[in-house]
Amino acid sequence: MISNTEIRARARGVLGGNILKPEWLFPVLLLFIIAAISTAAGITYVGPIVLAGVLSCASAGYFLGRVRSKVRHENIGAALDCVRNDLTGSMITGIVTNLIVAIGYVLLVVPGVILSYSFAMVYFIRIDHPEMGTLESLKESARLMKGHKIQFFLLQLSFIGWMLLAIMCIGVGSIWVNAYIQTANAIFYEQLLAEDGNYYNA
Repeated sequence: MISNTEIRARARGVLGGNILKPEWLFPVLLLFIIAAISTAAGITYVGPIVLAGVLSCASAGYFLGRVRSKVRHENIGAALDCVRNDLTGSMITGIVTNLIVAIGYVLLVVPGVILSYSFAMVYFIRIDHPEMGTLESLKESARLMKGHKIQFFLLQLSFIGWMLLAIMCIGVGSIWVNAYIQTANAIFYEQLLAEDGNYYNA
């Protein structure tokens, strides 16, 4: 597994380095649309719960496609392609994942944290293996993350400075940071596959 410093460097490379370039602005637009849909769904109690998996799967598909150079930066519609044939599966995965993690937090905080990191790759897995059931996808994520949860935690922690800077910019910059994080997460997933020997074949 490469270092988190290298993962962040590769993420910036995928995004073009400059936060005002189209390579970075289009994923920002996608995340803004996803946030808007999630906010609108919040009008009802069940809206965010039902759509969480679908929106997460759409985001994962776009950023994984960018990392694999299979999706051009302006093709934010690719996010829809990722859930079009697996709408029900992604929806169920989101509900089940959030329910299990929530139970972990209710019982004790630590189990909830561990579960959230164990299942961190579940939406990338659904993109690669839509034929998998929800529980199978969760088990595969936990298997891939075994021995790597601390590094992934540290990767997320390394973005705190960026998030603080975004907050100072009235919070608007948080979407730019989120694009950076999502790209880094997709690269982390690719590294897990490479280390596991399950290289992605086009």
